[in-house]
Amino acid sequence: MLPDNDGQAGDLAAPTPRATVALGLPSIRMVVENDVCVGCGVCSVATGGDIDVALNENGYYSAQLDNLPESTVAMGSSVCPFADETPDETAVADRLFTSTPSEDPVVGRYISIQVGRVTSDQRILGSSSGGMTSWLAGELLDKGLVDGVIHVGSATEPLFEYMASWDMEGLETNRKSMYYSTTVTEVVNRIRGDGLRYAFVGVPCFVTAMRHLCASDKVLASQVKYFIGLVCGHLKSSFFAQSLAWQTGVAPDRIDSVDFRVKREGRQSSDYDFSAIDSSTGTELSRPTNSLVGGNWGHGLFQLNACNFCDDIFAETADITFGDAWLPRFKDDWRGTNVVVCRDPQLAELLQDGVSDGRLLLEPLGAEEAAVTQEGNVRHRRVGLSVRLADDAADGSWTPHKRVVTSYEGVDDDRLAIIRSRRKLTERSFEVFPRALAAGNLGKYILGMSIHIARHDVLYFRRSLGKIKRGYVVFVRGVWVPSISELRRRSRACTSTVHED
Repeated sequence: MLPDNDGQAGDLAAPTPRATVALGLPSIRMVVENDVCVGCGVCSVATGGDIDVALNENGYYSAQLDNLPESTVAMGSSVCPFADETPDETAVADRLFTSTPSEDPVVGRYISIQVGRVTSDQRILGSSSGGMTSWLAGELLDKGLVDGVIHVGSATEPLFEYMASWDMEGLETNRKSMYYSTTVTEVVNRIRGDGLRYAFVGVPCFVTAMRHLCASDKVLASQVKYFIGLVCGHLKSSFFAQSLAWQTGVAPDRIDSVDFRVKREGRQSSDYDFSAIDSSTGTELSRPTNSLVGGNWGHGLFQLNACNFCDDIFAETADITFGDAWLPRFKDDWRGTNVVVCRDPQLAELLQDGVSDGRLLLEPLGAEEAAVTQEGNVRHRRVGLSVRLADDAADGSWTPHKRVVTSYEGVDDDRLAIIRSRRKLTERSFEVFPRALAAGNLGKYILGMSIHIARHDVLYFRRSLGKIKRGYVVFVRGVWVPSISELRRRSRACTSTVHED
């Protein structure tokens, strides 16, 4: 299913009891101390706000555990998605989806797997991919199955936050992917006990966190009726949006709003633009995402460290999951196509009704092909995780207990180098960008990251170094990297763009 000699290193281990926490301390302390906190905020809800979740200096949310009694910390640990005290995704799914007929080691349990999109071109243009997530959320509202939908939406400061929508207008104005750090604390506290029913939309770790919270909170369990999952490559710090906007010509302190996925007719589905609106002029500026430093998702710039320890790709604890169908036969459809993994019989009926009345185009997809839609993600969260766990074990570093085997087996030297290089790229992005911000000099970021990115990229081409791309003309420590003149040219071009705007 996956190329590059990944072997069995990416397979899930048989489900095992969660690890015993050293010294009997709540493992959420280790989660936070080792920067594995994703900032979901369920620990704050579970403790009535005693655990605070706040933005840190790297632009993402993290739990604050200083000076708290162990009983409070233990309560937070009992719902944390990365704590050893909570059941893993396999155990949660086994409890929830007892009647699902099929199971796959990558996709998880499922009733059906399909691929397709909404038929309305008008609706699909305002969506990130095939328009399926907002379509289903709207159906749940329209049919009275829920009173509201909890989801991420546009805000002012920060740019995005979790919110609740009770009508189609709220959903329509908050569609599309939003690659930004968020927390559920405020919205969940606000809706808890209001007597209304909700659907919750989130990435895998947030869905699992909410499952843990609902398992310990009867009030919320009675309110959150459906969990809609989103396939996730990894979560981003707010630095990601700031860095892309800066490269389009909108300085970080002048960002009014951003759009991470602007579709352009005639391009391939993965070839979209990033746009930002300048708060001082109202001007919208955009550039192709893949032309921006950090725009290549595989580089992992500004990725949360927690995402280095996640093995859930298809939101295995969600009732239904939507993602991008990155398959060759759909790449030329610039409108976008979704892969849909359904685990709930009632939601499966809604999908079928949508097909029957002509609002949806869906066709069956095999589990193996569904995994191929996310093959790079699978390598990162399974093969890469095996290596990172092994590396950290060798260093004596703490890691959360995972379903993936700690092993180098089946991973060749080239893949090992790529996995380790990608991790370093993430770390360096958090070092370089704050320095550029402090200096007010975008060129420092462009120049500072480009040489590291070039060294990383050449690992993919080490078998064909004779075909050197223009600008990659210096041989440094065994790899071809851009010359200083080439890096300066890029920096000047970027700086010139910013000054002109």
